Amino acid sequence: MAMTDPLGDMLTRIRNGQQAKKDSVLTPASKLRAHVLDVLQREGYIRGYSEEELAGQKGLRIELKYFEGQPAIQHLARVSKPGRRVYSGAAKLPRVRNGLGMTIVSTPRGVLSDAEAREQNVGGEVLAEVF
Repeated sequence: MAMTDPLGDMLTRIRNGQQAKKDSVLTPASKLRAHVLDVLQREGYIRGYSEEELAGQKGLRIELKYFEGQPAIQHLARVSKPGRRVYSGAAKLPRVRNGLGMTIVSTPRGVLSDAEAREQNVGGEVLAEVF
């Protein structure tokens, strides 16, 4: 059966892995997933990720991050879904927890955090929110 929301699947694997106190989780690879993981790593929410071979296909091993036994990611949610896409201009990008969290935005200049998108004055599809 085809997956309707691959990015939502990856975010759920990260949430489930952190709830189960796993060191890392494995997910099928795609360019969008890799770009989202780049943003999460830049902002310090995950330790990193690497490409692996899984059942003859490329996969991504995501190294989860914990601080004093608690997950670095307290909340990870998909905003724009296949059934309801959410777009936002640069001036109206949502602030998560009054700036303590971040949103991940797919822009014409690539996948960026909300702060990077505001700095470059670009808007786009609001993929997820993290804090």
